[in-house]
Amino acid sequence: MSDAVHPFHLSISQADLDDLQRRLAHTRWPDAETVPDTSQGPQLAKLRALVARWQDGYDWRRCETLLNALGQYRTEIDGLDIHFLHIRSPEPDAIPLLLTHGWPGSVLEFRKVIAALTDPAAHGGKACDAFHLVIPSLPGFGFSSKPTSGGWNVGHIAQAWTTLMKRLGYARWAAQGGDWGAAVTTTLGYMAPPGLIGIHLNMVMFQPTEQERADATPDEQAMLDDAQRYEQQFSGYYKLQSSRPQSVGFSLADSPVGLAAWIYALFQDVSDSGGDVESVFALDELIDDIMLYWLPNTGASSARFYWECMQAMRQGGMPSAPMPTPTGISMFPGEQVRLSKRWAEARFARLVHFGELEHGGHFAALERPADFIDEVRETFRFAR
Repeated sequence: MSDAVHPFHLSISQADLDDLQRRLAHTRWPDAETVPDTSQGPQLAKLRALVARWQDGYDWRRCETLLNALGQYRTEIDGLDIHFLHIRSPEPDAIPLLLTHGWPGSVLEFRKVIAALTDPAAHGGKACDAFHLVIPSLPGFGFSSKPTSGGWNVGHIAQAWTTLMKRLGYARWAAQGGDWGAAVTTTLGYMAPPGLIGIHLNMVMFQPTEQERADATPDEQAMLDDAQRYEQQFSGYYKLQSSRPQSVGFSLADSPVGLAAWIYALFQDVSDSGGDVESVFALDELIDDIMLYWLPNTGASSARFYWECMQAMRQGGMPSAPMPTPTGISMFPGEQVRLSKRWAEARFARLVHFGELEHGGHFAALERPADFIDEVRETFRFAR
């Protein structure tokens, strides 16, 4: 295995883009939903509008140029080529910060926060709040390699990320994540590898105890109710991908509209949009994200990640003892799985920040970039 880090230049062949257009043009559409809302999933009219934009007006080369300009790299870790963005701050004392996305996100989830986090002085902030950013694509996602055997779960990825930060020469660094990125970041917090100074989470994967349920305040009961609604109404994708990922994998690999609908559903259900996705996300942002699954054909491999993590969870979840690593938590109201400050204090021994926002959902960095930036800065002030 080589420790080399190689620049990665993205250049999708025109033949692949032409093939995509042919597939879109020959879509066989389903019947429309039989209800006036989104309770059956993405609405036909919404997907038709997205595909119309995808066919006429959307420019992949714009997205490709953006990614290349940010600075893309690959390095081999445990037999897989890991793709990542690496954006260094002009400030010499910037804190290296590892940002990890989830599903159905990508490195582009952080596109709106990169400039202000790396160069705050140029964006109305203070130079002392600067970060160097490392933003990897999870294995089997984006332009990272796809695992061909089992074992690439949250714990394995946390170890790989530790290797990545060491390989980049960072002896002192922090980590941030939401969704599966939160699971990876939480695992890093428990591992406490040398150099990790703290973590920030915009989602916390936890199960309340029976006593916490019984003693819940009205606000905490609302959190429990939202989590139950997620479990009953929105988590079908999770259950399928955790148990039979290949079942849907064939459709995700073969049909761009099938892939788009599968991804669109999550942006619809767990963002702070009231089900109106385009009120929060531009269509081109959504299509950019979908393209990072379509072009490298990672629909199935990203779905299998759920299966891998479920196998690992059955062998034992997160430790029950409070985490010793300094932690900041930001609770956005549209996030379906939330916890209160007192529940967090029981799980994190050094809770350095707990923020409760007025707006925003599961895709915090993309939905509310200014709030996300403020929360990250506030969390790591203790380390400056």
